[in-house]
Amino acid sequence: MSQSLFLSKYSNTFLSRWLVFAFDLGIVIFSFSVATLLRMNFRLIDIDFNAFKYHFLFLFIFRVLSFLYFQSYTGIIRHTSIEDAGIILKAVFTGTFLATMLSVVVRYYFGLDTLFYVPLSILLIDFFICLFLMVSLRFWVKSFYESFIREFKPSVGILIYGAGYTGMLTKNVIQNDRSINYSILGFIDDNESKIGKTIEGIRVYSLPEAMDKFVDKTDGLEVIMAINKISLKVKKRISDVFLDRGVVVKILPPVEKWVGGEFAVNQIHNVKIEDLLGRDVIQMNNKQVGEQLFSKTILVTGAAGSIGSEIVRQLVAYLPASIILVDQAESGLFDLEFELSSSIPINTKLSVYVADVTDQKRMSRIISAHKPNFIFHAAAYKHVPLMESNPYEAVRINVLGTKILSELAAENHVERFVMVSTDKAVNPTNVMGATKRLAEMYTQSMNHLEGVSTKFIATRFGNVLGSSGSVIPLFKKQIERGGPVTVTHPDITRYFMTIPEACELVLEAATMGNGGEVFVFDMGESVKIIDLAKKMITLSGLRVDRDIEIKYTGLRPGEKLYEELLNNNENTLPTHHPKILIAKVNTPSYSYMEIQSHKLEHILEHGTSNQLVAKIKDIIPEYKSNNSIFEQLDKAAIRSKG
Repeated sequence: MSQSLFLSKYSNTFLSRWLVFAFDLGIVIFSFSVATLLRMNFRLIDIDFNAFKYHFLFLFIFRVLSFLYFQSYTGIIRHTSIEDAGIILKAVFTGTFLATMLSVVVRYYFGLDTLFYVPLSILLIDFFICLFLMVSLRFWVKSFYESFIREFKPSVGILIYGAGYTGMLTKNVIQNDRSINYSILGFIDDNESKIGKTIEGIRVYSLPEAMDKFVDKTDGLEVIMAINKISLKVKKRISDVFLDRGVVVKILPPVEKWVGGEFAVNQIHNVKIEDLLGRDVIQMNNKQVGEQLFSKTILVTGAAGSIGSEIVRQLVAYLPASIILVDQAESGLFDLEFELSSSIPINTKLSVYVADVTDQKRMSRIISAHKPNFIFHAAAYKHVPLMESNPYEAVRINVLGTKILSELAAENHVERFVMVSTDKAVNPTNVMGATKRLAEMYTQSMNHLEGVSTKFIATRFGNVLGSSGSVIPLFKKQIERGGPVTVTHPDITRYFMTIPEACELVLEAATMGNGGEVFVFDMGESVKIIDLAKKMITLSGLRVDRDIEIKYTGLRPGEKLYEELLNNNENTLPTHHPKILIAKVNTPSYSYMEIQSHKLEHILEHGTSNQLVAKIKDIIPEYKSNNSIFEQLDKAAIRSKG
């Protein structure tokens, strides 16, 4: 039998209550005998054994009755608590009290010579011995059980960061949990007045002292941040110190999720990778957004995707009159419709269409039927290597799909058309980024078209944590499989934001834009992907290169080492929000974009991939392919100029 199977069987086996009852009666016999011996100073010749039998029987009856009444024998021994000790106290005291009262009555009526009068001194001594043994035996069995279990469970060393009230609460919760063999090694605190002292027997260390003493010397070490209302900056600083040394970092649940002012051990969770972005979450002007979206009809393309679906979830909160969902992915649409069915307001109508944005007739019927006030265009192909191999689809969906939608928006007098773009549209090195830049250029050119009342707006942001195109889900799958985790290049960096942040930016842009803007987001510092991979491995409780290997696979087609939010020719203008800027982009005329889009359509129908990409490069001079088969086109262009 394996240790785990044996431990499982042992853990689920309880001592019979009647066996516990028998042990308690044995203690009753022993304690009364010892009490009698103590009363007689251990002189056996002074004990009247005939009277002893009646004295014992007299008390024994009351003990049995009190045990049965209070059911002191029914508690699970290995979970003995102060409450159980209280029940035992009541049972023992009641038995002694009844025996004492009746003994006093017997003495009053029959005198000292009766066999049923038990000396009060013996009853008092017996009370303390019986109570002590019954409680002590239970706690001893509990201690023995826990020691026995710990032999089979690996020890988890815990450092608690924060020696205040929250830290003390964390210590107590951990010590009371027996599901894992926790060993609290110490507190860490920045308060110098606490460093070097002990709190309930546990020493408080400074951060450098704790690092030297425990990190790299304790297997399975974990750090729990027990600081109430911890800022993202402090959380990141503490996490980075330990994660860089391969130590798992955990954090408490939000205070609002505590029950009765406390939390359970299973609520303590690993720090999320989203918490380590290096900046505080950006808050948007929700009031202004709400005022403009309330009771409006809104169409969202790409509604089944990670960005589109989150836009829809956030739109629901602003009580629009109608939301129209459009996507090719029927399964994703079905899941989103089912999710919204239980949360969408009664006064908000939901319409769902499986449709291709490049199907001009289909999209025209949908838009004409609903007359949306807003269109959020999130439908796009976004996987860089795939689009590098399939430029036909990238142009068809990202460029011509956007062209069709924007023209329909103008024809149907849609108030605002908001296009979801990407930082890869800046100085593009791949087909995907270049086609998104073309889509930006086309929609922006329509703002200058006479007679068009629709305001066309674009938003740019970097990689979105948790989206289908993000490295995060990929790394998670690779870690779950046991590795290796693949990183394209040791120096590659990316900007990151969360899905809710990205969608808040899109909604904010929809309401603050006057038409023609490309909004960019202050995304903080870029993140090295290799650091991200190492932190995710450590947060999974594994060790880099020991449990999970990291492999460098080389840059993928069209991929570059770092992304930009602006190209070299663009400047920015401020907005009312300090974290949102407007890019001053170079926008060609509508007539120019119309001519170029027709040429692209002709090449789609009759040309090759090389001709298609060459045409895109002609329209976007800053588009230089990287690590791609289309680099030959750049070289050919240089030779022709030379």
